[in-house]
Amino acid sequence: CMCGAYTYTFLFLYITYASVKTLTGERSFSIDYKNNCFLRDGKPFQYISGSIHYSRVPRYYWKDRLTKMYMTGLNAIQVYVPWNLHEPVQGTYTFEGDRDLEHFLNLANQTGLFVILRPGPYICAEWDMGGLPAWLLQNPNITLRSADSDYLQAVSNWLAVLLTKMRPWLYQNGGNIITVQVENEYGSYFACDYNYMRHLRTMFRAFLGEDAVLFTTDGNTDKELLCGTLQGLYATIDFGTGKHTNVTTAFSRLRKFEPYGPLVNSEFYTGWLDHWGDQHASVDTQKVSRMLSDMLSLGANVNMYMFEGGTNFGYWNGADHDTQFRPVVTSYDYNAPLSEAGDPTDKLLAIREVIKNFRDIPLGPIPPASAKMAYGFVNLQKIGNISGLLDTLSPQGPVRSQNLLTFEEMKQSYGFMLYRTLLPRDLPHAISLISPVNGIHDRAYVSVNGVYQGVMERDITLAVNVMGRRADQLDILVENMGRVDFGSKINDQKGLLGNLILGSDVLSDWLIYSLDIDGAIQSGWPQSMRKDIHLFSETDGGEESGPTVYSGTLQLPGPAHDTFIKFNGWMKGQVWINGVNLGRYWPQRGPQQTLYVPGPLLSSSVPNNITILELERAPQHRRVLFMDRPQLSKTTAPS
Repeated sequence: CMCGAYTYTFLFLYITYASVKTLTGERSFSIDYKNNCFLRDGKPFQYISGSIHYSRVPRYYWKDRLTKMYMTGLNAIQVYVPWNLHEPVQGTYTFEGDRDLEHFLNLANQTGLFVILRPGPYICAEWDMGGLPAWLLQNPNITLRSADSDYLQAVSNWLAVLLTKMRPWLYQNGGNIITVQVENEYGSYFACDYNYMRHLRTMFRAFLGEDAVLFTTDGNTDKELLCGTLQGLYATIDFGTGKHTNVTTAFSRLRKFEPYGPLVNSEFYTGWLDHWGDQHASVDTQKVSRMLSDMLSLGANVNMYMFEGGTNFGYWNGADHDTQFRPVVTSYDYNAPLSEAGDPTDKLLAIREVIKNFRDIPLGPIPPASAKMAYGFVNLQKIGNISGLLDTLSPQGPVRSQNLLTFEEMKQSYGFMLYRTLLPRDLPHAISLISPVNGIHDRAYVSVNGVYQGVMERDITLAVNVMGRRADQLDILVENMGRVDFGSKINDQKGLLGNLILGSDVLSDWLIYSLDIDGAIQSGWPQSMRKDIHLFSETDGGEESGPTVYSGTLQLPGPAHDTFIKFNGWMKGQVWINGVNLGRYWPQRGPQQTLYVPGPLLSSSVPNNITILELERAPQHRRVLFMDRPQLSKTTAPS
């Protein structure tokens, strides 16, 4: 077993921890295998839980969302911990601001909610790379989610930091964490590496103690449960309201792997995710209510995934890859009981009526929806084409390389990189620029001497026609659309992989620019150079193509409220407000048409800075609309 190299360290830590007595002595949370239930302080306990991701909800709203969940009748929440959120650079850990996990746990505790913690290290969650940090891929030969020694070392370092922070929050230590998941849906992964799971079990026990209730979660098939379960980790299952799903059958399957103890559905799906190009997903409220009632009637413990979905701000969305690469949209509304903006829905009210039949729920109304505001149109001005802004966006300058380098080789995890070379010969007629190995990861925006030629897209458009003269400048801006978060393809490198071929020429001699657009915007750009915007005014009003930055300001007429930004006529891009990256817009592909703008991001006293990177073509009107309601479907009116 490759994990043996770390065992002695863990045993030492475990012995050290075991010698520490808890101050609360009386508190306990355990499994009663004889009576098939959980025990809290020695008494039978059934949890009714909902998933909420602190990484997808602004810190300002954490208390609001938790209160609404508590008032619905939940007595627990389920929480993923994204490793890549907290260790963005290897060895550098951050738990401040919107990443302050312990503050979130404390708020849940104050609200009266127990916590089911899911610390990974892999979490899926439709989150970039399933929560694994992209810097792992700087080792191209690493086997993720396995007993690969390099992977285990990185995991061990991370869990040593995280689990040390989590131990005081265990219920028996005076906190509110009642159970802790080890890995996540491991039976869905090809490796089926029991040595890896044993290593994790050893680590979790070392840091959390023998009394912690550790569990696994897997899908509703024998194969998944076979590879995902391990002796010493309590087995649970996940399933939703699909037409072929039967509660009795699913729990009977679970009983083959966990004959005694409480029944647990760790992910009961209240809705579903959207990919770009999908129809907006929805799950019928009556089906959710009926199946929830059926499970609770059996005495089962249920976590509803999701209860509050939230938003994939910035670049955090994940992607699936079955027959082709399918990135997840910015909204993680999930058709959940609480909307993306935290508003109670009819589904929430129906769930509350079910819960009333099984436990006493708090008296009083659920807090109402937050105020929304339609701020109207904002006009934007052109700042410049990306190719002409490299001094600002890539101040360190380019890396020169004969061959193409990936994001990971350039040590860039997210966002955009620009690849530049010269045309090797005259192209008086259109010639195809081709990625023969499907190496566009994930979209490439091609220009010659600043003239936009078109877009290449992973699995869809592997060639684009270009024209120009010998030694003309060929620029290719590559967008990372989010890493695969599920299945065997999570080692998802970004950038241009493999050679590009132009006619009979293999292109080489590249200048590769790592772009820090977020850093520039957070430092006050482009508003800090607005005095120079008149330089571009002669082109204002025309329709322009290719990756271009635009900027404007929104002055609020009164207090700041939640709002939604709509991109009529815009094609695809990224938007920042007051330096915060709200995420991707892509109304042409859909289904999502608006992006959620949390009110706390806005100022009522000074103009709010809006920056847009439009990747394909801006409309002539160059304006965006701030609405008082979301539009998450391409085919329906706002609702």
